[in-house]
Amino acid sequence: MALYEKTASELSELLGKKEISAVELAKDVFARTKAVEDKVQGYVTVAEEAALAQAEAVDKKRASGEELSALAGIPIAIKDNICTKGTLTTCASKMLYNFKPPYNATVIEKLTAADAVITGKANMDEFAMGSSCENSAAHPTHNPHNLDRVPGGSSGGSAAVVAAGEAPLALGSDTGGSIRQPASFCGVVGLKPTYGAVSRYGLIAFASSLDQIGPFGRSIEDAAMLLDAVTGHDPLHDSTSVKTPFEGSLRANLNADVKGLKIGLPKEYFGEGISDAVRKNVMAAAEAYKALGAEVFEISLPLVEYALPIYYILSSAEASSNLARFDGVKYGYRTPNAGDDITELYTKSRSEGFGAEVQRRIMLGTYVLSSGYYDAYYKKAR
Repeated sequence: MALYEKTASELSELLGKKEISAVELAKDVFARTKAVEDKVQGYVTVAEEAALAQAEAVDKKRASGEELSALAGIPIAIKDNICTKGTLTTCASKMLYNFKPPYNATVIEKLTAADAVITGKANMDEFAMGSSCENSAAHPTHNPHNLDRVPGGSSGGSAAVVAAGEAPLALGSDTGGSIRQPASFCGVVGLKPTYGAVSRYGLIAFASSLDQIGPFGRSIEDAAMLLDAVTGHDPLHDSTSVKTPFEGSLRANLNADVKGLKIGLPKEYFGEGISDAVRKNVMAAAEAYKALGAEVFEISLPLVEYALPIYYILSSAEASSNLARFDGVKYGYRTPNAGDDITELYTKSRSEGFGAEVQRRIMLGTYVLSSGYYDAYYKKAR
């Protein structure tokens, strides 16, 4: 089995035993990327040179006897809406085509401290708005299992590069399914953590009260290992982050006893639209939990039928507010055709810089926040 086919936890063990080097692993992963990336198109930016330098530094630390983290030397792809200092962070948008952040997101600082190797920036639906990874100003990403199908979205690039062997781990962001859905489409493990478990500092905002950074991996252990590294309170930069998201290491507790655990199955989730295969697999998992001593029972979430319209009202309202900062003045795209008129500068820069899906959501959000409609839509949804 090639190195790029192994799970991150397997690679971590090999690195720890010095059976492989971080440079050797990075070169193997980039060789795989060069072989398949023209078909999958999972990246916006590949950072091979910087990654090999990171890997070399890890090997020197290990050779000197330093105690290293489980992620030391493990290649990780980063969704292109998470700020990486000095490396293009475009949100897969023309609006940020030339933006190189002057700072790192908190999660990047944590990964750097853990000596992870960052392979590049993964493609996405523009500003995380979409569920197919086709709404990207860079290019559409393809599902590695069938290039004629989509990988899901908005974190489709992150899911695809893990599924294709272009990185054993990746970070994505999830506002309304943007990690969970592409993980499912690409056959990898993805998780949206509890809101506040991971700092949002440096995550370019779509809908601030819903956005959350989370992991992709080839196994549950991989996802737990990555999540362990990025969770935690961020008192300096994110007041919505929480001090104690959980007790102890997730990875260390994967095989903890589930006896007495209560698991609810919302009956509304098993109605019209669910496929027989999904129903069968979920119920098989429920039976496995029962056999291990968990209590599984039916519950009701009667308001779930309103979840989707509520999501679109609230997320679009927040997007309208958050994306107002992209005005052609401070950074990013500026129209060359505005003359001396400031209103024309704003209008043309935003019309030319944002794609169709982003413009639709900004317009919807502005509508539900406008005078006369705020109470009827936004306030009611909230």
